[in-house]
Amino acid sequence: MRTLRHTASALLAAFFCLAGLAGGGQARAENYPSRPIRMIIPWSVGGSTDMLGRLLADGMGKRLGVAIVVENKPGATGTIGYAQVARSPGDGYTLLLGTNSTFAIAPHFYHDLPYDLQRDFRPIGMIGANQQVLCVQPQAPYKTVADLVKAAKAKPGAINYASSGVGGSSHLATELLMSTTGISMMHVPYRGGAPAVQALLGGQTEVGFVDISVAEPLIHSGKLRALGTSGAKRAPLLPDLPTLAESGVSGFESLTTFGLFAPAGTSDAIVQKLNTALNESLRDPALSKQLAAQGFELTPGPAQAYVAYAAEETRKWGSLIAQRHITLP
Repeated sequence: MRTLRHTASALLAAFFCLAGLAGGGQARAENYPSRPIRMIIPWSVGGSTDMLGRLLADGMGKRLGVAIVVENKPGATGTIGYAQVARSPGDGYTLLLGTNSTFAIAPHFYHDLPYDLQRDFRPIGMIGANQQVLCVQPQAPYKTVADLVKAAKAKPGAINYASSGVGGSSHLATELLMSTTGISMMHVPYRGGAPAVQALLGGQTEVGFVDISVAEPLIHSGKLRALGTSGAKRAPLLPDLPTLAESGVSGFESLTTFGLFAPAGTSDAIVQKLNTALNESLRDPALSKQLAAQGFELTPGPAQAYVAYAAEETRKWGSLIAQRHITLP
């Protein structure tokens, strides 16, 4: 596992560094785009990633003067959608909405991926991030993160926590919490975020990390109690709620981050055109307000911004997965 982790991190770092050199002399962008573009979203219809992709497809399409058609290709932690884009030509007409759960985490679980990160993709730009909220039921005895940590240390393994499945963001966020604080809790994995939240609401589990867009209305309606958010800074959607780091879990940060990709071989000129349309969409006041209401914290910028970030995310989660001996069932 240690070798795999280092190999994946090195590959991803090399992928982003070399991507800037790929395709520079290929397809010219003077007449691009001249037909509809498709955006592959490797997650199901109706989730927060799907909503984000559809809003961006609309915003970018208006700026590029063509329709951007969304296609959902869920399955295998996003790797099915990645594989489809990897097989597509680098002509700018196939895009991928990716998350760190796939480009930084999946390689540590799937050892025979049907694509190569270094060879098959090129970043267009960073989109932003979503925080998670550590939640318990309102009647739970834990009022703060410190209360939870104290109880878990007193009775290792007695507290159970829900997750969206092994290797999912809520699972790894809890593994990071346990690793950082030295506590032990019982993992109860579900097949997706929705059933995990329902288990928490129904009292089948005691603790869980919940996506902020889902958690916020449940917190304000009194159906869940929030202990802390998962970012390095407080979430704009819940500004009065301290982060886990503020609550004594030093250095804790676990985010779901989003970015836009194209197949390798896409020319510099086309990447730049797409990056400009992406950033203009993210800076649009109406769109940014709509996404902020769902908990998205937007980070427009150049494609090269992915280089250090992606390599560090791969290293961080690979290290945790190896340390905690996490494997798929």
